[in-house]
Amino acid sequence: MDAREATRSIKNFVRDLGVDDVGIADASAYSSPRSPELQSVFPEISSLVVLTYKELSSCESENMQIAMNGRLDLMEYSRSCDYRTARFIEREYGARAMTSPVSYPLAMTRETQGAVADVSARHAAVAAGQGVFGRNNLVLHTRFGSRTIFTVVMTDLDLAPDRPLDEEICTMCMECVEQCPSGALDDEGKTDVLKCVKTCQPYGIGGSIRFWGKYGSASPDERKEMVVDDHYWRLYHASSIGFQYFCFNCIRHCPVGVTGEGD
Repeated sequence: MDAREATRSIKNFVRDLGVDDVGIADASAYSSPRSPELQSVFPEISSLVVLTYKELSSCESENMQIAMNGRLDLMEYSRSCDYRTARFIEREYGARAMTSPVSYPLAMTRETQGAVADVSARHAAVAAGQGVFGRNNLVLHTRFGSRTIFTVVMTDLDLAPDRPLDEEICTMCMECVEQCPSGALDDEGKTDVLKCVKTCQPYGIGGSIRFWGKYGSASPDERKEMVVDDHYWRLYHASSIGFQYFCFNCIRHCPVGVTGEGD
């Protein structure tokens, strides 16, 4: 089997799905400082197919229900494309293929703080030539900037990898740092996860722990008031849809890739 021909065929299939961009990385080129080794996930892995999706303009909305809905739409679409890509690889080439979560499920432990993916799509995207890291610690695509989501399909099929980019895309305007309400980006090259999640996920696991801790020591009358309060309703809502973001500042204030498709 010719690796270049298989690569060309897979990329054409992905683009025909409507995916905005696609790159290939050799598994040996992938490196993530906190995620587990790829071989612990897929021992026979050879290649990574990285799919790139442009965010909708929803992320610009001040209405967090609208902003989050755009992300959920994209997640649902990407899951479908990932599955179809993996099935194409298995059906056409008799290879094995595995998808990885676009966001969740992921390991929820004290060590990971719910912020470490089993397969880092950011680092896979860099290895596959789909972008480079910006000051906001997100991967900036050459056309779409920060307004991108990356997903990864793993396979034991040998494919022809793309070269990582060697160009600088970030303008170092510092808008992401200045517009971060929690100061999570103050230290260059690091995102303070605990600071970030308190703002972007106020109804996440931290909010839930605080609520139920208070509930446990509350009087019967106080408990009745707590469960009719808007805060509890938002906690319940977030728990039913998965991680719900209430801040997209590091994306929407980034000036790179804001002028449409950038073609």
